[in-house]
Amino acid sequence: MIRRVTAPALFPPPTYSHASVVEAGTKLAFLAGSVPLDAQGSLVGEGDPVRQAEQVIANLEEQLRAIGSDLAHVLYTDVYVVSQETSVLSAVWEVVEASGLSTGPHSSTLIGVACLGYSGQLVEITATAAIPEEA
Repeated sequence: MIRRVTAPALFPPPTYSHASVVEAGTKLAFLAGSVPLDAQGSLVGEGDPVRQAEQVIANLEEQLRAIGSDLAHVLYTDVYVVSQETSVLSAVWEVVEASGLSTGPHSSTLIGVACLGYSGQLVEITATAAIPEEA
């Protein structure tokens, strides 16, 4: 259903693939940004991008579960981090790498941005996932 491709002529990426190919007929889901809010709408991990990234991954897992998918079936993510510091971006990426997203590995872009939608928000992840066929 999913073929992960790392182009042999390019520098090998760390824990992600250059492309994910999905066969025709596969259900795809395009997920809205997963944000670091708890079920009551409160910000989790104020000032802490790593804690926020952990909450974002947990929320992404819930989004995927609701559509019958999981982290292993994520094809692509954009990981947004409010920072210009590579050390902060790297710390957030370590959370992504430690999650089930690296199982594929999925294709991803890590992006430093000026701000995100919620006050105090430091991390957001958008995703595209395949929905596996029911057995």
